[in-house]
Amino acid sequence: MTDVAPLEEHRFPCDTCGADLRYDPGEGQLICDHCGNTVRLHERAQTRHALRELDLRAALNDRLPQADMEETRVSVCPNCAAQVEFDPDVHAAECPFCATPVVTDTGIHRHIKPRGLLPFALDEKQARAAMNDWLGSLWFAPNGLQDYARKGRKMQGIYVPYWTFDAQTQSRYSGQRGTVYYETRMVQRDGRRVQQRVQKVRWTNVRGRIARFFDDVVVLASRSLPKRYTDALEPWDLTALEPYAPEYLAGFRAEGYTVELGEGFAEARAIMDRVIVRDVKFDIGGDRQRIHDIDTDLSDMTFKHVLLPVWLAAYKYRGTTYRFVVNGQSGRVQGERPWSAWKITFAVLAIAVLAAVFGYLYAQNA
Repeated sequence: MTDVAPLEEHRFPCDTCGADLRYDPGEGQLICDHCGNTVRLHERAQTRHALRELDLRAALNDRLPQADMEETRVSVCPNCAAQVEFDPDVHAAECPFCATPVVTDTGIHRHIKPRGLLPFALDEKQARAAMNDWLGSLWFAPNGLQDYARKGRKMQGIYVPYWTFDAQTQSRYSGQRGTVYYETRMVQRDGRRVQQRVQKVRWTNVRGRIARFFDDVVVLASRSLPKRYTDALEPWDLTALEPYAPEYLAGFRAEGYTVELGEGFAEARAIMDRVIVRDVKFDIGGDRQRIHDIDTDLSDMTFKHVLLPVWLAAYKYRGTTYRFVVNGQSGRVQGERPWSAWKITFAVLAIAVLAAVFGYLYAQNA
């Protein structure tokens, strides 16, 4: 397959003054910051892809239809390898993920089109307030970083790529069910014989079948941020997914996926397998379970490429880059925890002084 959809630019000029419109999360519409003109989203969106699943086997075999592929211009950060879409007239910028200066190379990234997205529900002001509240709750964070973050440049709104996977599973298993029982024995204790209950397990061989349908197993398709932070932003309310429309991206950036579909499905399969193991243990029952073998067949395998909203701040403070992420839907905050050496030292000294005072008082009253 060589044909792909043409390059798509996420810019929308104002009908009144020609300035760029942006998507306003609070109003759910496009707004012009230059003249104040507003445009309802459905008036601009002439075509919207249906929020439907794509065939996983066809995609893994490179047999997706032309309409499901596209090419976009991206810049690749030399430090964190993030692939971020930039406007065609931007020639230099700072990576929103790690604050590294980058020169845009307008490279072309060929990829599977996003099928759906979660629109931003929080604006930049609300996201900054959530981040500041989170920083304020960290006892040993440097005051300088907190002040710098509060007064720093605006946060970046980024649509981060994810895969979602669906699959019907049928699993056959063999194992053993353990039933706990007790025996009473006579044992020698302190020079005399006493009774003691001893726990035993009676094992019975078992076989069985279970079935489960997995709906929207979510896998991060980016390597730009530590996975422990993005995983901690969950849960996402995917019932609010909208069919993809580029108007939602007006005023925001979108990251291209760097975790390919096959790799993403391998991670999803590991998530499914853990759930299947739990289901098998429940099906075996008893007090203990042993699993010897599980053989799982998958069918009706589908997927979606979706974009989820993240507000991002990357600050370089005293030579160290600190990154904070805010779930653009729920406001949940995660980030690299900063530590203040002098605050920790002061706390240790304070504890030592208090310990000495209590020790002195105790000695006086002894």
